[in-house]
Amino acid sequence: MSALDVKYLTVVPAYGRDYPSKSRAIADWNDRKDFLIQDIGAGADNGRYVSRNDLEGTGVTVNIRYKNLTMVAVVKHPATK
Repeated sequence: MSALDVKYLTVVPAYGRDYPSKSRAIADWNDRKDFLIQDIGAGADNGRYVSRNDLEGTGVTVNIRYKNLTMVAVVKHPATK
């Protein structure tokens, strides 16, 4: 199973980044910065780097963990028909 085959995907900031607020986490996602997939449902893609570029048009809902992984920001990517 690929990360692109799931409906929901949990990611965490890459390279030691963290965010104090939902708005900053989503801003970096929208700026196409790298995140790490931290989702057992992603199979072999768990631990792989991913950005908005990889998931646009897939219909995947991304859960971004922030604030020392205690909070979640949700970003929905509509599926391209």
